[in-house]
This record gives sequence, structure tokens and C-alpha cells, in this order.
Amino acid sequence: MSTPAMTVDALESLIREGVPLVGAYGISIEQLGAGTVRMRMPYKDEFVRPGGTVTGPAMFGLADVALYAAVLSLIGRVELAVTTSMTINFLRRPAPVAITADCRILKMGKRLAYGEVLLFSDGDPQPVAHVTGTYSIPPHEPVSVAVSGYQAPDAD
Repeated sequence: MSTPAMTVDALESLIREGVPLVGAYGISIEQLGAGTVRMRMPYKDEFVRPGGTVTGPAMFGLADVALYAAVLSLIGRVELAVTTSMTINFLRRPAPVAITADCRILKMGKRLAYGEVLLFSDGDPQPVAHVTGTYSIPPHEPVSVAVSGYQAPDAD
């Protein structure tokens, strides 16, 4: 696995300061690689919806910030990288416990990155949601990060 273009501490700080709403979720990075990230969102009473399950907007926020972190792990601190599209498919009812996001970039180009995120309830090996999304990448100085199985950041 290649070294990511940003550190865990730098990414967590950017999330807390640059995206305060999601930063308030208490999300932490458990594992970071070039083009991959595992994040954990702790259970909070504020995330519960009627029926005793974790609310969709909280899970969507976790998936979006995981994709953001995975993109930045390849291109470095390019804060204006933004979501252009995202689709979430809720597969199962999540338990009222912490949610884990496993994200990987599937295609990295000069202007767009495409990735997927699987969301899991703590202690359950079956995903509760599958997310795909595209990020728009503004012009920036490229960071040299080689990732096995991915296209180089300067290819489109």
C-alpha cells in the first residue's frame, strides 16, 4: 500500500474545521491508505430516527466525508474538491450502534474521482448501505502517489 498524500491527523483536523457539521458527528479515521479509508461514526442519540434506527442523513454524511478523505488521500489538501453526485442504497436497517465506512477510489482522473463506500453497523459483517459517488477536483498541483490498480491522477 502506498503512503497517502495526507496524514490521519491532517485529514481529521480538516474535517472538524472545514466541515463543522460533519466534524460534530465525532467521526474518526481508523485506517488510511492511498485511495482508501476506514472511518467510524460513534453512536449518538441525535442520530436515531423513529423506529430506533440510525438516520439516513447521518449515514450519508459519513459516506460523503469518507469519499472526500479517500480523494484527498490521493491528491493532498485540495479543499475545494466537492461532491458532484452521490447515490446511497440502504440495504438493511442499521442497529443503533456506531457505523463504520469502508471507502475506496475506483477511478481517479485529473478532474473527477469516482468511488464507493460500504457502511456497516458495529459488530455486523453485512453492509447496511452501499454508496457510490463522484468528486470534482479543481486544478491543483499534483501529488505523486502511486496506487496499485488505480489510474494515475494525471490520466483522464
